[in-house]
Amino acid sequence: MTIETQSRVALRELIALLQEVDEHWCTEERNLASVQDVAGSHRALMHILEAALVGYFDKDAQMPDFRRIVTPSRKLTGDNPDAIYFDAPVAPDYSYRVDGQMNGAIYFSMTIEKNADGDRIAETCGAINDTQIDIDADGRFSIFLGGETQSRNWLALPEGASRITTRHYFEQAAPAATDPELEPRMAISCTSAAASLPPADDVSIADGIRRVCNVVRSRTLNMPLLSSGEMPNFMSITPNCFPQPQLPGEHGLAAADAHYSMAPFLLGPDEALVITGRWPDCRFANVCLWNRFQQTFDYRSRSVALNRAQTELNEDGSFRMVLAHTDPGVSNWLDTEGNAFGLVFWRFFLAEGEVETPQTEVVKQADLER
Repeated sequence: MTIETQSRVALRELIALLQEVDEHWCTEERNLASVQDVAGSHRALMHILEAALVGYFDKDAQMPDFRRIVTPSRKLTGDNPDAIYFDAPVAPDYSYRVDGQMNGAIYFSMTIEKNADGDRIAETCGAINDTQIDIDADGRFSIFLGGETQSRNWLALPEGASRITTRHYFEQAAPAATDPELEPRMAISCTSAAASLPPADDVSIADGIRRVCNVVRSRTLNMPLLSSGEMPNFMSITPNCFPQPQLPGEHGLAAADAHYSMAPFLLGPDEALVITGRWPDCRFANVCLWNRFQQTFDYRSRSVALNRAQTELNEDGSFRMVLAHTDPGVSNWLDTEGNAFGLVFWRFFLAEGEVETPQTEVVKQADLER
């Protein structure tokens, strides 16, 4: 006889959800038109499921720990080869201390996400960056969350606060996300909770499985289509044409002090996209290629992103980049991996003044090679 438990009910809900995702997200309903499209959706689903299990199944705001969100082999929600991200659960009922280090990063920030365990993308409800905290000569710092108000190194935890995200950005010749020596040490401790927690039981395990369901659903079935009109103003559905870079406001999982711009690329087998522009005065800037599921292309073995340290500039300080399916033999090639369709995403952190919009032109690749 099968022993019925809440955890078994929750597990069945997860199994049913995966079936629903396969039937309604990994299909033509989401404009998937080929075997490769469907296979790519299943790969994205596995990465989302892995991230949900790593970050959300076992978690308690009374005894949090930092876990790396994305890696070179776990890609979701717009990962980045030049950044290392951590997150941890929190709650407004408690106060916390975060101890970290820059470890060579040129930019650090922390954001607070609201309702991040729900079945939708969270809202950002607090942010702090390295200009607002005290950092010692060795790059170490401490940040306090919740509790008594402090003038620096502190963030309030408003009602609904449920998660913090940390961002370390690097600008160098090789992708920082692939270098284990660059992974910063981060620790978080709850300063106002009991020293021990009750052991896991049927209820808590069922709750963990349902958190996994929430994450999977929010990043699949509940994600709006690019053509739905629900996108923030820094995103465009017009192929090969970028919108004016803008700050994201309270858009969930975004850095509040970064200008963003995103548009799809759409290229024929004999076409390339030439992008011209100028890096602004800012702390960090780069451009990345994503697939339709907001996963970076393979930056471990291909040139699918460029930061300022990797970009060869013209004599006047401007740049010329080329998206192409094969190497055209010019500087600043961005490898599409042969994909006719994908997303191009720009980040500009702590920019001074207006950020120039990159300009584009579709050309024949044969013309470039000549």
